[in-house]
Amino acid sequence: MAIFRLYTNGDGKSQIDELDLPSHPGLTEAIDTQDISFREWAPGHFIDWHPAPRRQYIISLSGTIDVGLEDGTTHRFMPGDARLVEDTSGKGHTTLVSGDEPGITAVIPLA
Repeated sequence: MAIFRLYTNGDGKSQIDELDLPSHPGLTEAIDTQDISFREWAPGHFIDWHPAPRRQYIISLSGTIDVGLEDGTTHRFMPGDARLVEDTSGKGHTTLVSGDEPGITAVIPLA
């Protein structure tokens, strides 16, 4: 399990950084959220380039999710991984449910 931040960098491109609790103590504090919903996508489901619709946490519950960036890198997220998604501008990223299992996520928009 790991925590990641997906955001738009100074060049206007999406970037992913891994976060850890000792270096980011704010992650251990309560944060206002809007609601929670669950999403299930079939294996092979692909979403082409898109920015995030809003700031939100996405927590992977099952399956494997690959997020592609403009620099050509792909980041794989496994069950238990949490992403703070903040790339609400620019070209954004791609999303693919890889592997044979459906991708099930909890989506938690920030207030």
